[in-house]
This record gives sequence, structure tokens and C-alpha cells, in this order.
Amino acid sequence: MGKEASKRQRQVSELIRRNMGMVLQEEGSYIYENALVTVTNVVMSPDLSLAKVYLSVYNTENKQAVLLMIEDQQSRLQSSLGRKIRKHVRRIPEVNFYIDETLDEMYRVNHLFDKLEKENQMGKDREEDIEE
Repeated sequence: MGKEASKRQRQVSELIRRNMGMVLQEEGSYIYENALVTVTNVVMSPDLSLAKVYLSVYNTENKQAVLLMIEDQQSRLQSSLGRKIRKHVRRIPEVNFYIDETLDEMYRVNHLFDKLEKENQMGKDREEDIEE
């Protein structure tokens, strides 16, 4: 893994996360229509020149298509973000967008655990043996 983010990296990440969320709320419907897109995380490069923006995409079957539509409008979204944060940063970072699969993965794992539990494959008998 990499080094832990500096205080300034964390501050700028949070600033971009909040403001990119507002930008997507204001302009998103023109770009990707009915999909619901939220900013889940922003990771800044050490020199604050690059922001990796992680998005959760709901209300659509094709998340990758939504991401491509957002990437097509990257310069527009970056300009809108720049107008919102320009008083807080020396230079506006380049913004790259990524799908955040964390929630999907969590639901998938929970579904697997539920399925194992229904099939009595969770090893509860072994836990009872250990307690005795």
C-alpha cells in the first residue's frame, strides 16, 4: 500500500468530494439522465494535481455506460468544480472518474453469507462443539 494521505490531501479530497457531489447533482441529469450517481471517495495525488473520484451508480443496469458519459463531459465537470473550489486551492486538479464497486461487493458477499446460512453451511455446529 501507499503512504498515508497528508492532512492537506485529506482536506482537498473532502473539498472535492463535497463539491463534485454538488456539480453532479446540478449537471448530472443532462449527462446521464435517470441514473443516480454519488461521489463515495476522492483520492488525491501527493502533489494535489490529480483527483481520483470514485462514484457509486444506481438506478441503471449499465454502470459502465454512465461512467463513459461522465468521462465524455470531464472538462465541463472539471470546469464547474473549478468555479466552486478555486478560492480554496492553488490549482484545480485534473479529475479522473472511477466506479466504486465497494457497495456492490458488500451486497454480493452478504448475499453469499445469506445463501450459506440458508443451506446450513455456516459451521454453527462447529461453534457449539467449541463452546462445550
